[in-house]
Amino acid sequence: MNLVVDIGNTRIKLAIFENQKLIIDEKITSVIFLSKIKEMFEAFPKIENAIISSVRKLDKEPAILALFCKVHVLAHTSKAPFKNSYATPQTLGVDRIALVTAAFYKNPRKNTLVIDAGTCITYDIINDYGEYLGGAISPGLAMRYKALHNQTDGLPLLEPNELLDFVGNTTESSMHSGVINGLTNEVDGVIEQYKLRFKDLTVILTGGDAHFFGKRLKNSIFANSKFLLEGLNYLLEYNKS
Repeated sequence: MNLVVDIGNTRIKLAIFENQKLIIDEKITSVIFLSKIKEMFEAFPKIENAIISSVRKLDKEPAILALFCKVHVLAHTSKAPFKNSYATPQTLGVDRIALVTAAFYKNPRKNTLVIDAGTCITYDIINDYGEYLGGAISPGLAMRYKALHNQTDGLPLLEPNELLDFVGNTTESSMHSGVINGLTNEVDGVIEQYKLRFKDLTVILTGGDAHFFGKRLKNSIFANSKFLLEGLNYLLEYNKS
């Protein structure tokens, strides 16, 4: 059994895999990390290996996990199954490495664009030769609402809401249109750009806001909320040898 730990900007995701099959996954806060890890190892004593992926500076998490099993901390120096043509691999986020790894294994030898709709929107392309080329990073849904509020004196802080019409007739509905309609059109536009360059493109949408955008996009996509966790498990297996 493998334990996957994905430390994001706001939450920690824990997942247990057995023979590449996802058994259980949970979202927790850092406050209960130690108690939850103890609970998981009591419930699943066959866990022998763990991988940690973090988009922020790690604290005590690796040391805590090392009390229970072997630990691999994912970094740009970790082995990856794809050819990495990113010009600055040392700056490539470990979350993006995991997403591309999942695409490499789950959609082999096909042009694949992975869109992760989280705190940021990341776009990552791996071609039909198994070569990672790069992509883009854009502000996510919540970040755009916060920017409108924090960078102005008069605009309120809003939560995402259903967009009744792209023509806003109040300040709040205009903000919703700007964020939701703007971001949806951005994602659709980016997909169209990639389709023009990459033949028979497969598009995979994942991340915390994937459900929000999945039903709004004009383009055909495959939604997979567990894509990052699956990629991390593949990387753990790949780095065991």
